[in-house]
Amino acid sequence: MLKNALKYISFIILISMISCAKRGSITGGLKDTLAPVLVSSFPKNYSTNFTGNTITLNFDEYIKLKNTNKQLIISPPFKNEPIITPTSVSKFIKIEIRDTLQPNTTYSLNFGQAIQDNNEGNALNQFKYIFSTGPYIDSLKLNGKIKDSYEKYVDNFVSVMLYEVNDKFKDSTIYKEFPRYITNTLDSMRTFQFENLKAGKYLLVALKDKGSNNKFNPKDDKIGFLKQYITIPTDSVYELELFKEVLPLKAFKPIQASGNRLLLPYEGKQNFKNDKPKIVLKNGNDILETIVTQFPKKDSLQVWYKPLKADSLAMEVSKENYTKKFSFKIKALKKDTLNIKAVQNGVINFRERFTLETETPLVKFDKSKIKLVNKDSTAVDFTTEYDEFDQKLYVDFKKEPLEKYNFTFFPGALTDFYEKSNDTLSFKLSTKEVEDYGNLILNLQNVKRFPIIVEITNKKGDNVLASEYSKGETKIVFNLLVPEEFTVRIIYDDNKNKIYDTGNFLKKTYSEEVFYYQKGIDVRSNWDVDQSIDLSVPFNPEVEKKEDVKKQKQAEKKRKAF
Repeated sequence: MLKNALKYISFIILISMISCAKRGSITGGLKDTLAPVLVSSFPKNYSTNFTGNTITLNFDEYIKLKNTNKQLIISPPFKNEPIITPTSVSKFIKIEIRDTLQPNTTYSLNFGQAIQDNNEGNALNQFKYIFSTGPYIDSLKLNGKIKDSYEKYVDNFVSVMLYEVNDKFKDSTIYKEFPRYITNTLDSMRTFQFENLKAGKYLLVALKDKGSNNKFNPKDDKIGFLKQYITIPTDSVYELELFKEVLPLKAFKPIQASGNRLLLPYEGKQNFKNDKPKIVLKNGNDILETIVTQFPKKDSLQVWYKPLKADSLAMEVSKENYTKKFSFKIKALKKDTLNIKAVQNGVINFRERFTLETETPLVKFDKSKIKLVNKDSTAVDFTTEYDEFDQKLYVDFKKEPLEKYNFTFFPGALTDFYEKSNDTLSFKLSTKEVEDYGNLILNLQNVKRFPIIVEITNKKGDNVLASEYSKGETKIVFNLLVPEEFTVRIIYDDNKNKIYDTGNFLKKTYSEEVFYYQKGIDVRSNWDVDQSIDLSVPFNPEVEKKEDVKKQKQAEKKRKAF
């Protein structure tokens, strides 16, 4: 019995020890939320009369560098990137300067979010190491904000630059030289701030610098600028609008795409639809008949020509003051043939135009060979419009609700550039009820001037869904819309050409003014939305973010209640 009792007591003690061990086990403590701390630097931060080429920064814990190529902003910028070591985890950073430093100049190395602790990734936010090659640290500041002249949202990582206006300054400086000072909006801000500036006159420029070379490349970069030079010190807050310039036409050597079609690549987004370049295609001294169209979604024109036997052709491209000549070999390749497809298949919405896209350009239309009937086999009147540049045939007719339509294109209704005609084509369409759509009435207030282009787009603003042109009317009606949340964009069409026009740095012109309504407008089925819009209230993306969060919370609340 004594043995059994001892065994029982030992078992109880063992269980108690295990339980105690579990209750007292180490969990690791609270999560580290503190950023690294700079404990020393050599030379000291904010040193003057700096003459060395090496900087060492020592921290209180192991740190790592993340996205230094984007986060580190050096102002004035170095011509040669500094060497930063080590690239592995360490308690120090060594910066080796490979430039000849300018005299009497304050330099700032802003690490943004690049310096982080090794364990939790806590960033030492906007840490700056500052030194001067002169006897004092410059201390003036400049503040501003960035917006996009056309897009709803502005890009991340926008560089903002100050060029010193002196005897050497020219407009071409921004294409060739580094700025005097530079800062960056990084990935979370739409505002910018310069610090440690010296007094003087400057040109203020913003760049979405695709090449990351601190120079303006119009082919790739967006730019924003102020026409007037600014004088520092100043208490003004400046706003810069980014835009993409329309480059002058530059054509490249034609590429043979088929036995009857050439591609002409070009540089620069051009409004060719209303103002195509003159293109002359020659076989020896003979000028060939051609049709010029847009190559879909590419910066290339299609030059259609009749098949011929030749080893080479010549082409001359001209537009305004630009002329370019080419000569090139051609081969016997397979020829493009007539192929027709409908954009709509099945349901067609009331605001849509029935559209046919053609593989080859059309030249003849015989309306007597096109038949449109409804479900009762009653003929429906229609009109046609051909967009040669985009190779689209539009057929317009009055659409009735809950109706079925049958299009028949009999042989010979459509003839292309190569005298090929269609076989019998049949397309069936149907409409919905009027109640399946919504109406939007916009009442515009405080319009600065006319004419204006009023567009409704998808929520992001990157797809125009409907558009109206107003020369003075402030009540704009969009009927029979497919239900969706819309964004309203309004363009002040100052040159009255009915399209948005961008700016140009050398010509010192800004883009046409664009207004975005602050809130998305939700248009629902069988609903009329009457919306007043005050054009004196500028768009603020932060307000929109708060509205989106509010809507998400309301939707989540409804979902849980359901």
